[in-house]
Amino acid sequence: MTVLPDQLPGITSVPFALGLAAHGERTAVITADGPVSYAELAVRVDKAARRLGGERRLVLLVGSNTVDALVVHLAALAAGHPVLLVPGDHPEAVQSLIDAYDPDIVARPEGGEMLLDERREVSAHELHPDLALLLSTSGSTGSPKLVRLSHENLQTNAESIAQYLDIRDTDRAATTLPLHYCYGLSVVHSHLLRGAGLILTDLSVADTCFWKLFEAGRGTALAGVPYTFDLLDRVGFAAMELPHLRYVTQAGGRLAPDRVRRYAALGRAAGWKLFVMYGQTEATARMAYLPPHLAETHPEAAGIAIPGGSFRLEPLPDSPDENTGELVYSGPNVMLGYARTPDDLALGRTVHELHTGDIARGTPDGLYEIVGRRTRFAKILGLRIDPGQVETTLARHGVTALCTGDDETLGVVAVGGHDSDARRIAGLVAHDCGLPARAVRVRILADLPRLPTGKPDYRAVRELTRRAPDTATGPAATPDGAPESLRMLYARLLDRSDVTDDSSFVSLGGDSLSYVEMSIQLEERLGHLPPGWHTTPIRDLTEPERPDASRRRTLETSVALRALAIFCIVGSHIQVFGIKGGAHILLAVAGYNFARFHLTPVERRVRVRRGWTSIARVALPSMAWIGLILLLGDDYTFANLFLLDSVIGPDDLKTGMHFWFIEALVYILIAAVGLLGLPAVDRWERRFPYALPLTLAGLGLLTRYELVGLPHREHIPDAITVFWLFALGWAAAKAATVRQRLLVTAAALATVPGFFPGDPGREAIIVAGFALLVWVPRLPSRERLNHLAGLLATSSLYIYLTHWQIFPLIDGFSRHLAFLASLLFGIAYAAGAARLMKALSARRKARGVLTGRGCGRGPAGG
Repeated sequence: MTVLPDQLPGITSVPFALGLAAHGERTAVITADGPVSYAELAVRVDKAARRLGGERRLVLLVGSNTVDALVVHLAALAAGHPVLLVPGDHPEAVQSLIDAYDPDIVARPEGGEMLLDERREVSAHELHPDLALLLSTSGSTGSPKLVRLSHENLQTNAESIAQYLDIRDTDRAATTLPLHYCYGLSVVHSHLLRGAGLILTDLSVADTCFWKLFEAGRGTALAGVPYTFDLLDRVGFAAMELPHLRYVTQAGGRLAPDRVRRYAALGRAAGWKLFVMYGQTEATARMAYLPPHLAETHPEAAGIAIPGGSFRLEPLPDSPDENTGELVYSGPNVMLGYARTPDDLALGRTVHELHTGDIARGTPDGLYEIVGRRTRFAKILGLRIDPGQVETTLARHGVTALCTGDDETLGVVAVGGHDSDARRIAGLVAHDCGLPARAVRVRILADLPRLPTGKPDYRAVRELTRRAPDTATGPAATPDGAPESLRMLYARLLDRSDVTDDSSFVSLGGDSLSYVEMSIQLEERLGHLPPGWHTTPIRDLTEPERPDASRRRTLETSVALRALAIFCIVGSHIQVFGIKGGAHILLAVAGYNFARFHLTPVERRVRVRRGWTSIARVALPSMAWIGLILLLGDDYTFANLFLLDSVIGPDDLKTGMHFWFIEALVYILIAAVGLLGLPAVDRWERRFPYALPLTLAGLGLLTRYELVGLPHREHIPDAITVFWLFALGWAAAKAATVRQRLLVTAAALATVPGFFPGDPGREAIIVAGFALLVWVPRLPSRERLNHLAGLLATSSLYIYLTHWQIFPLIDGFSRHLAFLASLLFGIAYAAGAARLMKALSARRKARGVLTGRGCGRGPAGG
């Protein structure tokens, strides 16, 4: 079977996309969910092509490393529809390009599926017959300047790459780079051309699960930009056993010669080859490669032209060296030209050879070496400076840096351990370039700013160094709130090593347990807490203020309620006072935070994984503490240890109910995560984020009012009778309008009264706490009060766990002292547990990267 050869008569398509079925039952794609054969892939591509229709239209595809995105991409190429491939992790860029090019069809992932938004049946644009693909050269910025690529460009470049890499149908390449990036896309095209397999994943090479998948899929090929090799060094790649690995490719920027030499030697010893490559989006992907046998002896070279291509050097003005000039490339993979408006989609070829903008030198061995960038030269105070050469010079001094320049200053962003490194680096640059120190501005970061592809983000470098202090007149101190400071804060509090400017609290897996400390420390850094900060990228949280220590602050209501609730729970149990209802407020807050931190736009599997992690963070410390107490006394049973007291009793042990709240919370979370693990429920939640929890709350009222024939609530687990409070908290978080907030508040006002007969004060406290949660996002506070509330809220689980054992030791002497001791012990236990979990996590990561453990079932190979 082939894909619709007669669907669009007279329309050109890409041969390798049209002929997938010729590879039969060979494995085409391997994912964590299992393999997909070429025959299966061809059927899915055929179905998608028919869905795209018989009228040629512009398809904007939101790229992702998924089978669904790959199918739509191949279907469009096979059926002749031009594809505008855009980054899936930058909604702003997607919308910008939709606005600029008005595509006829928008294909984007939603609810775990690829949805096709067919905006019109007939294209609004005049589309040139040769036009196959549109790619951006500016990463994730959403710039309307696009590269126009033809069907011939895609086919011939895939053929050239497959030829010099000697790709075989037994090869399996991992998608270590995004689909929307020309390098990542070339890996896909060249391997599908030869009937080879793709290990399709969006996992980083720093992730243990990537290596589990790579090993199970018998991976033979890895592709990386220079930053990828930084990550490989961090995870101990040199010590890994990868018996099927045949070749590693590198492009997307210059890899330092010493690292080329080292990786080439590593490959020679381990039995795989290193291909250093050179390319640009304007050449579809690749223009040159360095034969592997030359990598150790000529590590500085870009190599030779790919099969079918050729280079020439165009002399530079006033340059006496005839072996040096701008590198100009010719070949069938050279783009048709650029597009800046929809009208340009009608253009044919406007470019016949590619002026790369790179300055190169020809060597006696027939190789080409890139020595500079023509368009990156800056004339600073009358001196012509090549920022790329400055980067190379700093590298020789052991400094990893990115540089940009304008008419007055040279900006340097460098990796360093301390801000005092800035003055030393500025001195090196000023001396080597002949610039005064005042013309060099240096920023020290924990890591260099990079685009999602891993390539340097020079726009960020310009912005960062523009705000840097004058290194000549003072230390390059990083103001609180600067991007690198926030990245370090996020990395420390969330125990993550992959924090970038595009990361947010939620995208990094933050949850309600880490939210409190992060929100309080962030407000200290910024002087305020921006609305929606938990889903805001770090780069957008970089407008710091230096508030006076006495300045009034605010405290998020959810944090305040957690702190007040645990305060009241413990005080009531010790009978210091009698303010009850705190535990039920905490259930509503738990539902509220569940919706905020787990019901994000990430795919279903990520939601479920993070949900189980949160359950473990509640259940495991609880079981550890109960197990310890079980060894020391007879107040509890094994039912308590396994959080089953409310299910199996015994009913006559009053102390067994001490942990009813933890059991209820764990059961409810298990039910919620289990429900959302169902594809249909996951889709419903994304489509009806407010209606679903309100419906669940309605179902919960059936048990709250004992309407379904269950035993009396004293004889069934509390989770069943209090679930409606959790669901209402969930609905409160998703209430986006005044009407929705009024409805959820009315539901609480109508259903809480009567839950505690004879105790209207308790019910009033629960309703008041719920109303605050819905209507008052922040409360006025002070810095010291924020710290106190943060300690209590962060430690609330541990205080609840331990106070049952602490206060009986002291309350005979003083109830108030027992109260204080219970709070302090719980806070100390929380701090110790956090340190222990962080240490265990670090050890697990260190071992897991090398062993590939902890990622579940691996895929089968075909």
